[in-house]
Amino acid sequence: MKMQDLLFAGFGGQGVLSMGQFLCYAAMAEGKEVSWVPSYGPEMRGGTANCMVVVANEAVDCPVFGSPDAGIMMNGPALDKFEKTIRPGGILIYNSSIIDRSVSRTDISVYPVPANDIATSLGRGQVANMVALGALLKLTPIVKVESILNVLKKNFPESKQHLLTLNLRAMEAGAESVSRDYVCERMAG
Repeated sequence: MKMQDLLFAGFGGQGVLSMGQFLCYAAMAEGKEVSWVPSYGPEMRGGTANCMVVVANEAVDCPVFGSPDAGIMMNGPALDKFEKTIRPGGILIYNSSIIDRSVSRTDISVYPVPANDIATSLGRGQVANMVALGALLKLTPIVKVESILNVLKKNFPESKQHLLTLNLRAMEAGAESVSRDYVCERMAG
């Protein structure tokens, strides 16, 4: 695996920083080198939040980058700010449940994922971030889904262990949402 520069962005409370942390912990468990650089506004919830994640097979020289290989944008302001930063040929996943505009770039692969809608259909809106993460892992298998589940299992308190199955279902639904047929249907419709 070559080094992957990833950007996760959205509002505070959408699990943006958690996505990056889960991915880093899973990559470390698989023997990879990582860095995680969070950035967030002063608000407890609803402010801006994003993180830069680097996953590599060798030591990470610099944890900050200008052009990520892939990005997940969970809200409109994140897409407005970071769409232009994805490197040409990169991947952009955006939460089409709450972002009502299309992406203007034609030099990247774009995947509208209705993360909030899928999460709500699963019975818990809070797993929208896991839907988006599942989509990313389908498109760029940086880590195994099982590694993410192991991280959750280790980090969830006993009272939240029952949510592991839901998180797996959310990641599976996210992966399904970026299957070729689904994306073609969404773009044509």
